[in-house]
Amino acid sequence: MTITAAADGSALGNPGPAGWAWVVDDSQWRAGGWPRATNNQGELMAVLDLLHATAHRADEQLHVLCDSQYVINSVTKWMPGWKRKGWRKADGKPVLNRELLEQLDAALAGRWVSFEWVKGHAGHPLNEAADDRARAAATAFQVGQDPDQGPGLAGASTTSAPTPEVSLEGPAAPPTLF
Repeated sequence: MTITAAADGSALGNPGPAGWAWVVDDSQWRAGGWPRATNNQGELMAVLDLLHATAHRADEQLHVLCDSQYVINSVTKWMPGWKRKGWRKADGKPVLNRELLEQLDAALAGRWVSFEWVKGHAGHPLNEAADDRARAAATAFQVGQDPDQGPGLAGASTTSAPTPEVSLEGPAAPPTLF
C-alpha cells in the first residue's frame, strides 16, 4: 500500500512566524512551527515530520506531494553532493538548513519515498489542505498562540516529536526531535 500525503510550509515574512503541515486526509494530519523561521525551513520540517510519523509503516511506499522545488531537489538531487563536500555548496559556502537536511537524510535511509511536484495555490486538494494548516500554524505564532497540531497519523505513536529549534544562521548542531 502507498501512503500519499502533501507537505507544505508557510512563513509570514521570510523569516517570520512560520508553520509547517502534512496532510494524508482530513482525519490524518499534523502541523507545527516556530515564532521565527523561513519558508524553506517550514517546507523541510513538514517532510521530516511526515517521515517520522510514518516510520512505523516504513515497509510501505510514501508518496509526498510537495510544491517546493527546493525540498524535492535537496533530497533527490543535491544532498549526495553536499554530503561529499562536507555540507558545502558548489561555491564553497555552507549549505543552509543543514540541521534539518541531515535529519531528513537519516529519516529517508531505508525508506521507499517518492516525491511529486504539485503547483502551489492551484486547487490541488491535499496541497491546499497542507497549505491552509501550515499558514494557520504560522498565524498562531504571529498572534502568540499555540497552533493546532492535528491528530497525527492513524496507528502512529501517540507521542509526537516536538518541532526542533531552527537556526537562521549558518550550520549548527542538529536539533533533537525526540
